[in-house]
Amino acid sequence: MHENFDLDLLLELVEQKKLRQLREILQEMNEVDIASFLDELKPEQLIVVFRLLPKGLAADVFSYMEDIDSQQRLVSSLSDKELREVLDELYVDDAVDIIEDMPANLVTRILRNTDPSTRHQINQLLNYPKDSAGSIMTTEYVFLHPEDTVAESFARIRKVGLDKETVYTCYVTKSRILQGVVTVRQLLLSDYETKISDIMETNVLSVKTTDDKEAAAQLLSRYDFTALPVVDGENRLVGIITVDDAMDVMEEEATEDFEKMAAILPSDKPYLKTGVFETARARLPWLMLLMLSATFTGVILTGFESALAACVVLTAFIPMLTGTGGNAGAQSSVAVIRALSLGEVESRDLWGVIWKEIRVSVLCGIALGAVNFGKMLLVDGWLLHNPEVTVMVSAVVCLTLAVTVVCAKVVGCLLPMAADKLGIDPAVMASPFITTVVDVLSLLIYFGIAVELLGL
Repeated sequence: MHENFDLDLLLELVEQKKLRQLREILQEMNEVDIASFLDELKPEQLIVVFRLLPKGLAADVFSYMEDIDSQQRLVSSLSDKELREVLDELYVDDAVDIIEDMPANLVTRILRNTDPSTRHQINQLLNYPKDSAGSIMTTEYVFLHPEDTVAESFARIRKVGLDKETVYTCYVTKSRILQGVVTVRQLLLSDYETKISDIMETNVLSVKTTDDKEAAAQLLSRYDFTALPVVDGENRLVGIITVDDAMDVMEEEATEDFEKMAAILPSDKPYLKTGVFETARARLPWLMLLMLSATFTGVILTGFESALAACVVLTAFIPMLTGTGGNAGAQSSVAVIRALSLGEVESRDLWGVIWKEIRVSVLCGIALGAVNFGKMLLVDGWLLHNPEVTVMVSAVVCLTLAVTVVCAKVVGCLLPMAADKLGIDPAVMASPFITTVVDVLSLLIYFGIAVELLGL
């Protein structure tokens, strides 16, 4: 946790029950920092400190808290009046994010303490699929009428803007159909008598409620929007996705991809808040699968036992070959997975990606093989006086190295692309899985070349 406040001082004030001094400090702090501080408190301290916050600040802090357990304790401990005050200050999309992770009894209590209009909006958003654009949008936006003047539009913004998530970007609708978009900057630079239809931008990028939320976040990032309209099947404006929601989605997706690439089942909880058994349960399935798949390398070694007995020195170079192959495959897979997640490449680009990786791998393989050939003859053969490291043995190892790098990089780009084509998350086909496949290939290549060149 990166802090720009004195956590030890705050905790000391809590322990000493110097609540007046603590309140003064908290009122000067950023809501994100306060949320981080609350996540560090003991359950019995949490409600006491939370009640020190003004209701507007309390709602913001509540939405920024990362510890779901702490949020649940607060919902359980606050009186109906206190809970209502917090919920009244929350944006609807933030309330939905919180509710999604809570047990049914607490969800019921939250919905019971919201006004009918907000409750209807929350229930609407909860009905959208979890990974859809509709699930992360907010219904609190400013819409203007195309026939209104700039002066009338400013009057409307002043009237309704206080409770909206953003007022900088306003959407123009007619009978709820999205017509265009206009920014406050455009309004400020236009005459008061100008009609909105004369200054609005009609070529509006939007997403549908059922579109993937990651695709919506990428659209926001690509065009540097601060908000993105969300429409239903009939092009009626039903909400907007703001840049802060998009950042949350991209962070969530990046974390999930990293966990999958490390062969860990994704978790929603912070690292230190996740129990030991829960963490072990998330890691064991992949470790078990990789362990079983790694037995293929043992089968290959057993199959070439006689070749190894005839030229024992070959054994010493197996770790270097498998390790280099695994690293080469991991480089390609990470690059391709990133390109896929950012939309830089698609399934149809498969042959272009493979052709590029083949050319890159040939250059890398030749360079690595040449350097290793010199190293084996000079260091292993001459300096270490190992008579078994002959020119032919060096040639076998270095040729294997070059071919392995080429195969590893092709596998490293092919598997994520194939996974994407089949609708599987490409991050699953990352380092651990690819390393296992490359280990098997490198051994088959190694012993195949050794048998041919050394006559084993």
